[in-house]
Amino acid sequence: MSMALTQDRSAPLGAFKGPRSRFASFWTATTKAWARHASYRRTLSELRALSDRELADFGVVRCDIRRLAREELLKD
Repeated sequence: MSMALTQDRSAPLGAFKGPRSRFASFWTATTKAWARHASYRRTLSELRALSDRELADFGVVRCDIRRLAREELLKD
């Protein structure tokens, strides 16, 4: 009794993308990155506009603003 070995030569879905598909993926990733960066800058700007007293009400000190904006960015 002999067994025939078979190999699955089917490529994963999307393994062979054409130039248009690669460009569309690149464009989508770039657009998402710009949107995330804009959200980060908006959060940073809004937090920086608050007074020290207002930040203290939230339990935040001014030196934590960048870290908080970055953490908000990573949530998405």
